[in-house]
Amino acid sequence: MLKIPLQADKALKMLNAAGYEAYIVGGIVRNSLMGLDRSDIDITTSATPRQTAQVFSDYHVIETGLSHGTVTVHIDHTPLEITTYRTESTYSDNRHPDNVIFTASLQEDCARRDFTMNSVCYNPSTGLVDYYGGRQDIQNKIIRCVGDANIRFSEDALRILRAVRFAAVLGFEIEEKTKQAIFANAHLLKNISAERIYVELQKLLCGKNVKKILLEYTEVLAVFMPEIMALKGFEQHNYHHIYDVLEHTAVAVENTPPVPQLRLAALLHDFGKPATFTMDENGVGHFYGHGNVSEEIAKKILRRLKASNDDYHLISRLVKYHDTFIEPNEKSVRRRLNRHGEEFIRLLLLLKRADNAGQNTQDFDRTQEYNTLEQLINTVVEQQQCFSLKQLAVNGSDLVALGIPPSKEMGTILNTLLEKVINGEIPNEKPALTDEINRIRQQNNVL
Repeated sequence: MLKIPLQADKALKMLNAAGYEAYIVGGIVRNSLMGLDRSDIDITTSATPRQTAQVFSDYHVIETGLSHGTVTVHIDHTPLEITTYRTESTYSDNRHPDNVIFTASLQEDCARRDFTMNSVCYNPSTGLVDYYGGRQDIQNKIIRCVGDANIRFSEDALRILRAVRFAAVLGFEIEEKTKQAIFANAHLLKNISAERIYVELQKLLCGKNVKKILLEYTEVLAVFMPEIMALKGFEQHNYHHIYDVLEHTAVAVENTPPVPQLRLAALLHDFGKPATFTMDENGVGHFYGHGNVSEEIAKKILRRLKASNDDYHLISRLVKYHDTFIEPNEKSVRRRLNRHGEEFIRLLLLLKRADNAGQNTQDFDRTQEYNTLEQLINTVVEQQQCFSLKQLAVNGSDLVALGIPPSKEMGTILNTLLEKVINGEIPNEKPALTDEINRIRQQNNVL
């Protein structure tokens, strides 16, 4: 007997009491069988949408998609998607069914689902209902389409990316016929909206099996990110590296914390290497300026995928600065914190660590350098050393009190003071800063 959320159990009992069949289905059953955290609650039922709404008339009901048989019911502040048993007609756009036909058959409803692992149904009184061997595939860690994989993917091409994403996240293998159909139908991803692809890509990149998937399904990702193909097999000819650019990238992604923006930055950080490759007279490869070129490529890809503005700016900045050397001393760290802020610098350091993991760490390991940098960042922050105007011991009001009105000159003076404090030329103390202000004003008057 599966342990299911109380809200789901309540909904099933209410539908059954009203004379309808009802089962939880999809991710919630799959995850329960795997002992994972529950996913969204999806319920399939013989009740029509109108009948479902009537059963839950005392609850908040949203007519999510009546034409597709779905209503959302809120029980104890938890949304449950309840969908009528249905079959589907053709998919002209490779994404949405042209028509939905309600059916009284649970098996017909399960036959339209994407993968066997998502077609298993459960009701506490009935137990598991598994028409297509989904439970066995879950136990064997196999992703297999329900029925003909080519048909499933032509119906909804997003299933192609979902299969690859599930393989990355769950660590499952994709069954051979399903895998063949993925490559045969990958071009259909061109018909899927960029927004949906971006969501799936982020989930895929945060999967525990991401390295294997990036290397095995490169051509699938290339449908919406063709720039990735230039990385495959591109040897670096440099003693710092033991992988080609794509393999290095996959290792870097795998070693980045599973935060979507960080993993996207790791994915894109070296896309500019093929275009900047040069080889010196000793046969050593170099990629001068590849950070800037990678940034420009990353921006194009992120715009193409319609990433949010926040993602666009953060990821492209991380890509741009991933190879920038930060001297391991407090002065240099203060300057970087002033320029980029603490949050960005800490993210950048995580990316640098991942980049290092994808290199020849036996002969060229920068782990200790990055440990020192992290310690310096912690010291500067914990000691509240000054690296921003808001930390400066004087402000605009102090300058006004000294007879300097709000003006461009005020901003220039404050920034000059901050730079001197960051450089260690003067202490961040009001008397010393006041003396420096007077000195600056005197110098300006003489000029």
